[in-house]
Amino acid sequence: RPDLMCLSKGISGGYLPLSIVLSSDTIYEAFLDESVTRAFLHSHSYTGNPLACRAALATLDIFEQDDAVAVNRQKAAKISAALAPLADHPQVRNLRQRGMIAAFDVATDDPYFSRRFYRAALDREALIRPIGNTVYLMPPYIVSDAEIAHLGEATQGALLEALSGKQGSSRNC
Repeated sequence: RPDLMCLSKGISGGYLPLSIVLSSDTIYEAFLDESVTRAFLHSHSYTGNPLACRAALATLDIFEQDDAVAVNRQKAAKISAALAPLADHPQVRNLRQRGMIAAFDVATDDPYFSRRFYRAALDREALIRPIGNTVYLMPPYIVSDAEIAHLGEATQGALLEALSGKQGSSRNC
């Protein structure tokens, strides 16, 4: 268990900017004090906004009502299955996944790989932006089974096209 954890973005369901810092009880108690000179204060731009905090509470309610964690575990398994064929590609390295976030590295010296992949994915109606030679997939929690299947197919097709050095219907990189 970490002593400190910083969270942002999704905590408000993406509606308003908000970040939070969680701490272990030991750290919390070290700063628990009536004096503001000793206590932690929310002083950053994205903390303490009442509207954003209310949106975060509503998001947590939805997570509980919809059992989002259990549903996302099932979706994560489907994402894993959709991306499994990539593991057999000779240039794919370190295919990995944590929950609904997946990534893999591509062994290529092509300096335009990320541009080619991005364009090829767009041509397949998938918004996937690699960073260098690493391809990350972070679908939203509302992704459907059909969209997961499409994402897997689009990723594989974009990879093949990007590595071939040929661009389908897209403009030159």
